[in-house]
Amino acid sequence: MTGREILHKMKEKVGLGSSDPDSGKGKSKLQKNVTHGFHLVKGKGHHAMEDYVVAQFKQVEDNELGLFAIFDGHLSHEIPNYLRTHLFENILKEPDFWAEPEKAVRRAYRMTDDMILDKAVDLGKGGSTAVTAILINCQKLVVANVGDSRAVICKNGRAKQLSVDHEASSEKEHIENRGGFVSKFPGDVPRVDGQLAVARAFGDKSLKKHLSSEPHVVVEMIDDNTEFLILASDGLWKVMSNEEAVNAIGQIKDARSAAKTLTEEALNRKSTDDISVVVVMSNEEAVNAIGQIKDARSAAKTLTEEALNRKSTDDISVVVVRF
Repeated sequence: MTGREILHKMKEKVGLGSSDPDSGKGKSKLQKNVTHGFHLVKGKGHHAMEDYVVAQFKQVEDNELGLFAIFDGHLSHEIPNYLRTHLFENILKEPDFWAEPEKAVRRAYRMTDDMILDKAVDLGKGGSTAVTAILINCQKLVVANVGDSRAVICKNGRAKQLSVDHEASSEKEHIENRGGFVSKFPGDVPRVDGQLAVARAFGDKSLKKHLSSEPHVVVEMIDDNTEFLILASDGLWKVMSNEEAVNAIGQIKDARSAAKTLTEEALNRKSTDDISVVVVMSNEEAVNAIGQIKDARSAAKTLTEEALNRKSTDDISVVVVRF
């Protein structure tokens, strides 16, 4: 298989078209008004793009699942790419997923990290953060994360953070109890053993004794007040607050455009990271509540553009989901 063919296969897995490799959109078959859009922008670092996105609806037996995720790698792209392929697969293999999704997600996260560490020679020395969202029959949302990629839901026009930022400074005691330390040098963020800015991640075999891959997991019910969901890597959140991200896509009609707008705004705000944004959105009441946004891809585009405007230099990935 040629490199071009491999890239095309990778795009198909997340809904990317061959002519538009950095964004995509889709919609639910169960609820036609539930749509998603996403957008990715490479940061200014001298490395390959290390953000990977999943954004798709999938039929499982008699249920529809919306699978959305952002995997933000560091030191290499192998581990986030591995997560893109295997993490949801492992979650859905859990026998108690339908009865106890929170328990199943936690177990699958731990098992997947064990698999990554066993393959450390093949996958390199790096690691990855993760934020995942599983939408079950457009009624229940199961969100999990390790690291600093974030999930923010908008209800009644207000931003609500569903994930937890696992920063080194906030878990200093746990890191020290494992024999590690948290450094803080002038002009830099706190880091685990002077190296990693997050306290939880997949991989990072050389630091694993001092890191955790235990996810924060929360279940959020979808109701008439639910407007949209944003998943984004830290390339966005370093330069935008939750409220700013929600407000930035208030006039966008297309979810993919909203995601792109956010990534571009992050770059305008001097973000240097890779930036990935996913936006998921739905229902007419929500459209009225947040202005003119009707398409998740436009919303994702908007968030991307906003991140660029704020000079984000990270890779930028945005997924927007409307409810």
